[in-house]
Amino acid sequence: MDKRIYEFAKELNLSSKALIDILRSMGFKVKSHMSLVTPAMMQKIQERYLEERHAVDEEYQAKKRLYKKPLFKPIKLKGGPKAARKKFTYNKRREKVDEKRLDETIRKTLAFIETKKPTKKYKKKEEEKELVEEEIRVIELPEALPLRSLAEKINIDPTELIMKCIELGIVVSINSRLDFDTMSLLVEDYGYKAVPWAGVREVEEKKVEGFGPRPPIVTILGHVDHGKTTLLDYIRGSNIVAGEIGGITQRIGAYQVDSPYGKMTFIDTPGHYAFASMRARGAQVTDIAVLVVAWDDGVMPQTVEAISHAKASGVPIIVAINKMDIHGANPDKALQQLAEQGLIIEEWGGNTLWVPISAKTGDGVNRLLELIALLAETLELKANPNAKATGVVIESFLDRGRGPCATVLIKDGTLHKGDPIIVGAVPGKVRIMLNERLQEVKEAGPSTPVVIAGLDGLPQAGDKLMVVADEKEAKELAEIRTETTKETLKRAYPITLSTLKARLKENKAKEFNVIVKADSDGTREAVCDLIERLDFEEIKPRVIHAGVGDVNESDVLLAASSNAIILGFAVRTDRVAKQTAQKEGIEIRTYKLIYDLEDDLISAMEGRLEPIIAETYIGTVEIKNIFRRDDNVTITGCYVQDGMVKRGAIAKLKRGGEIIAVGKVSNLKRYKDDVNEVQQGLECGIAFDGFPELFPDDIVDIYDRIETTRKLKKQQ
Repeated sequence: MDKRIYEFAKELNLSSKALIDILRSMGFKVKSHMSLVTPAMMQKIQERYLEERHAVDEEYQAKKRLYKKPLFKPIKLKGGPKAARKKFTYNKRREKVDEKRLDETIRKTLAFIETKKPTKKYKKKEEEKELVEEEIRVIELPEALPLRSLAEKINIDPTELIMKCIELGIVVSINSRLDFDTMSLLVEDYGYKAVPWAGVREVEEKKVEGFGPRPPIVTILGHVDHGKTTLLDYIRGSNIVAGEIGGITQRIGAYQVDSPYGKMTFIDTPGHYAFASMRARGAQVTDIAVLVVAWDDGVMPQTVEAISHAKASGVPIIVAINKMDIHGANPDKALQQLAEQGLIIEEWGGNTLWVPISAKTGDGVNRLLELIALLAETLELKANPNAKATGVVIESFLDRGRGPCATVLIKDGTLHKGDPIIVGAVPGKVRIMLNERLQEVKEAGPSTPVVIAGLDGLPQAGDKLMVVADEKEAKELAEIRTETTKETLKRAYPITLSTLKARLKENKAKEFNVIVKADSDGTREAVCDLIERLDFEEIKPRVIHAGVGDVNESDVLLAASSNAIILGFAVRTDRVAKQTAQKEGIEIRTYKLIYDLEDDLISAMEGRLEPIIAETYIGTVEIKNIFRRDDNVTITGCYVQDGMVKRGAIAKLKRGGEIIAVGKVSNLKRYKDDVNEVQQGLECGIAFDGFPELFPDDIVDIYDRIETTRKLKKQQ
């Protein structure tokens, strides 16, 4: 397996620079400590090592043979036998020292220069006269840091650090940001061991006694309308479904219940495909996945997707075949389809647990809870409530009274009211903490979901929560993470020939600009994901802005400058925004159901396409007389030979059987009255637009213009 140079150098007890010199001397082209060392390169280095060891060993054996020669000659030595014994003792000491330093000599030979070990320093105690090893200094470092700041932390001249980076093959300046791996290598040379920021505290906390079982986190997955929320509704003894718009869940909900088998935390995820990312997040934070499948529908698209998310997360799956209270219910069809997806039940020789249930009546639900408890026991789920809390954001939203809020699932430790925290790149302090029933609590232990307020901004769903020492540290860490994210985004879309060609290809299709506002971050992400799926040949929707909260004036002004429409999901439009939208002619559409948003968006995009124009023959007229009015307008007296003539219809002038001009029926009269149409066999007066000079006996065919909306075609 390939390794980085700095990783392989540590195994050889060499510096990265020494290993780079060795590889270059062997003809390998390496640039820096981050270059890869292939297995072939490793083998060459090992062969080189054996050669060097053999050479040094031969030299040592030669010296050893030399030392074994007789030390006394038949001549009189100055100083007598005493001097001879002294020389013999000296040679024996030399022999012992060479044996001890053999491997050190090999290492120096490989590196061409002596490699010092800065992490181990020795000092001689005056009293005990023995060598004592000094402790390695530990330094906490964030994910990234400017070179100037790193130099200040270890009290080193920045110029010296720049030279160190150049030795590693990294060209930097005093303001360049260094990643954690690079900083770890740099500080090693100054006697430091780098650990991630707050990592030391986490290690210390894990040593604290108090580890014990924690409640299992169970995610309810499955297709829309298969009874997921109804099942959770029965378990909680509440009525969640009644509060869901359209009877479907449109945001993640987390709930902790006291079951007959102990506490359990449930996460309910939406079933509609637009919420794929939300379901994926649900599977990532879970211990056990319960896949709800209706026996009559069987495996549906979102069922397959849910299975994929659960398998990718490596969590065990319990299958609950629902709606078994319906007359004639038979789970075999659903179980067979699940087997085709790799979920084979124990009765059929597999290892998937399953239970028939009725979420409506509660039949089989107790057995399901029992299986969850048994599976959780085998998983040996543990946490330390005495540690500082860590958790994951399940959902975030703006509350009109409390500001930015987040639904957080505590994974380890205990979160207390007043704790300083960092959530992703958002700092804050826990000022309000509510349980799932919106009751205020003062602490939340492992596997407990809570809503927290007191954040300086809105985190993203999936961000990690961590308790830090104080608010100052939280803000410093947030600033560093924000800067790191900005730099990542700058590098995310490099301009290359391939990307340039792709952009040129995309520009052939019309772009339909959209601004999205939603009531929560998870919903915002789901709506954006839905829009990205709508990929058509003729037009492509593009989200130019997506945010959380009500539609405001800023959104309307952005839409006006970019020719966009505003789609709001479960949000309102404030008064100023409505007035500005009316003045600027901006369309604001709000929805409560994801299906309505999808259908309406497709219709809106079809309305932006050029319509399909069809011409239908409706009649023929013959010009009998030509009249010219004082205003130079030509009026023709006509006779309708066939069909009819209509005001506004397309007119095609024919002479000699060929069409010589195409115009329009601009005015139509029957005697002195303006009319919209004249039928066959009647005379009328017609004014044509777009015709050259007309003559009696000219024939004009009349066509009706029909416009139909163009339907979008999916990309192939």
